[in-house]
Amino acid sequence: MQAIEISQPGAADVLRLCERAVPVPGPGEVLIQVHAAGINRPDVLQRMGLYRAPADASDLPGLEVAGTIVGGDVGDSGFKLGERVCALVHGGGYAEYCCAPASNCLPAPKDWSDAEAASLPETCFTVWSNVFERGQLGAGETLLVQGGSSGIGVTAIQIAHALGHCVFATAGSDDKVRACEALGAERAINYREADFSKAVREYTDGRGVDVILDIVGGEYVAREIACLADDGRLVLIGVLGGTTAQIPLAQILMRRLTVTGSTLRPRSDAYKAQIAHALRERVWPLIDAGKIKPVIHQTFPLAQAADAHRLMESSTHIGKIVLTL
Repeated sequence: MQAIEISQPGAADVLRLCERAVPVPGPGEVLIQVHAAGINRPDVLQRMGLYRAPADASDLPGLEVAGTIVGGDVGDSGFKLGERVCALVHGGGYAEYCCAPASNCLPAPKDWSDAEAASLPETCFTVWSNVFERGQLGAGETLLVQGGSSGIGVTAIQIAHALGHCVFATAGSDDKVRACEALGAERAINYREADFSKAVREYTDGRGVDVILDIVGGEYVAREIACLADDGRLVLIGVLGGTTAQIPLAQILMRRLTVTGSTLRPRSDAYKAQIAHALRERVWPLIDAGKIKPVIHQTFPLAQAADAHRLMESSTHIGKIVLTL
């Protein structure tokens, strides 16, 4: 099969088209003929040598795919050979074939293309596990999404809005602000022109938001704590702004705040299966009802994976970037 490998750590040019053996699925795994694969920030970090693949993962990049089950062990998953699925994978998505635990697969939405379906798994699993499980976003509560125009961001805005929550978001341009608001954000804030912390307090009449989903870290953390409501939760899933922060501990004590975070890739297949079940129960009906739409900025053929990575690193995109096969 054809695949994209990382020839050595470095810039996008180190991504190289290669020939690899078709992977062999293990117990509980299915073999997917890949028709599309999503691009995610961890892929870029892995390529740069800043995020090592787990020892039990493929060295090929790619954490989400869409395609057709062509072999393997479907077990009691309810899937069958020939069925279209999208799947969260441990690695190896940038290839014509990829193995995935059957329990980490979800039906490809019937009216969505393979490229659109491939945009779902990594972002949906991440948003659900962090906003709704770790962050415990509850009825009547508000959410602030940092990086609202990113793949994670557009997913978080749409899911939370569809479930009846008031959502605020930050973005880096007026076009991205308009895109976030079109997807369901009550207000989006251009962080290059305004202090998001002050804006959020203003929009909430001084109360603040209940949950913040943060991909930035660094100096954002203190400002995020300042715009959390009492008993609020800050959930960190990225450190694009730096790995250290000054935290006002007195605020955490006095206002009963929670600062937490997680990474998804190292979690067990069993944990990811629980998330897949929750998504199928709570989010897939919203997709079927048309309340969540695909947001694809651009697709690239597999051989142009380097161009796809350059686009992601430019941060000019809105939504997902996807490879097609």
